[in-house]
Amino acid sequence: MSELASETRTVGPVVRRGETGDDTFSLVITPENAGWGYSSLRVLELPSGGTATFGTGEDEMVVLPLSGSCTVESDGERFEVAGRETVFSRVTDFVYVPRDAQVTVSSAAGGRFALPGARATRRLTARYGPADGVSVELRGAGQASRQVNNFCNPETFDADKLIAVEVLTPAANWSSYPPHKHDEERAGEARLEEVYYFEVAPGPAGEGIAYQRVYTSGPGREIDVCAEVRSGDTVLIPHGWHGPSMAVPGYDLYYLNVMAGPSPERAWLICDDPAHAWIRGTWDEQEIDPRLPLTTTEERSR
Repeated sequence: MSELASETRTVGPVVRRGETGDDTFSLVITPENAGWGYSSLRVLELPSGGTATFGTGEDEMVVLPLSGSCTVESDGERFEVAGRETVFSRVTDFVYVPRDAQVTVSSAAGGRFALPGARATRRLTARYGPADGVSVELRGAGQASRQVNNFCNPETFDADKLIAVEVLTPAANWSSYPPHKHDEERAGEARLEEVYYFEVAPGPAGEGIAYQRVYTSGPGREIDVCAEVRSGDTVLIPHGWHGPSMAVPGYDLYYLNVMAGPSPERAWLICDDPAHAWIRGTWDEQEIDPRLPLTTTEERSR
């Protein structure tokens, strides 16, 4: 099953912070509760000195610090992860853990850790991903400028099905633009279910906001989302055009993209909405936003 099945879906398409979780994780998105077949995301919150042990089951996963550092143990290996203060302070290191594994994550000072995952058929080895091995790409131009941290895409890191990247968008810019989709298996496009997980940089008066758009790509695939999102919120995209992701003035935007699907080739192939594809041609005459990159491998306080 790789299309949205409304009769089996129990969460989404917009999942608010704290809306789903269990005894271990504060956020749980699985193929089962999303009503699809492959993509998953969990968020683990540990207090100082906290430890969590869990099985990966059929899913390969990445332990990705959102804040804090941790130790990851899996397959008899032990990995020290330096992590980061926040998603807006640096590019982080991470650990890949395979399907059918027991994993223990512990944190001396506490932290929050995302676990993007995908239903996997092959069992690979547990591995450490150093921060300086993450490919940082500056994409778009002008007010469509954004930063993409390609920590687990097909070109930078080996996995069975999982594709995961981080996107940072400066305040008042639009990303995931022009709107695009990846819900058909054809030349130039792959079928990929996608999770967007959001963090918004706070302002002087507190919590920030952003917006996400998702809309239909054909008959029988009705979806119409234009939602305000805040830190910890998630948007599920089983199909359809998605974008823009809008960073409002005053608040930088971060989102974690998690993608997987039935395509035999692990490839991130997209199709632009033809009504807006012309936007890419305007970037040749514009500079990339000078605020980028927002983060590097060097930690900086905000």
